[in-house]
Amino acid sequence: MGLHDRVCPWWLGYLLASPLRRFLQDPEEILKPYIKEGMSVIDVGCGMGFFSLPIAGMVGERGRVVCIDLQEKMIRGLIKRAEKAGLSGRIEPRTCPNDSLNVDDLSGKIDFVLAFALVHEVPDKERLFSEIHCTMNEPGKLLVVEPKGHVSRKDFEKTVSIALNAGFKVIRNIDIKRSYAVLLGMAGL
Repeated sequence: MGLHDRVCPWWLGYLLASPLRRFLQDPEEILKPYIKEGMSVIDVGCGMGFFSLPIAGMVGERGRVVCIDLQEKMIRGLIKRAEKAGLSGRIEPRTCPNDSLNVDDLSGKIDFVLAFALVHEVPDKERLFSEIHCTMNEPGKLLVVEPKGHVSRKDFEKTVSIALNAGFKVIRNIDIKRSYAVLLGMAGL
């Protein structure tokens, strides 16, 4: 069983990147407290860039967004949208294999990681959180958001417990419409 088994179909990426989605989940509104100019950010399960493109605008010319997705078609859609928006220079698209995020080269280099509606699709959550943890610097943050329609409160609490075992600590729960959300930080030594 790979890192990702129950993935969102690539064709749904167009729907998820729709401007209409902003009425329910505005990327800038959700992320502005955490992302600053010049940051290095990972968008895990980026799809076609619903969050990636706004993040690229927020990090500015000195920042970068590493956009990781399992599906090549999602990444191709992201690249087209980034080029059209004039943001491709800030975006580093990556297609990951089935069993890893393939981020060994980012050890200690990332300021913020977004995992939005992704963790419930990943069978090996321990590995996911371990790999994310290794990429982050101190005082890096991880925002985990899961959709209430797909994930129960109990399952979300289990996800948070797995993240804590991987070296994270809870900073606070976040209120995001129709979602469970938590901001995590590095637990330290």
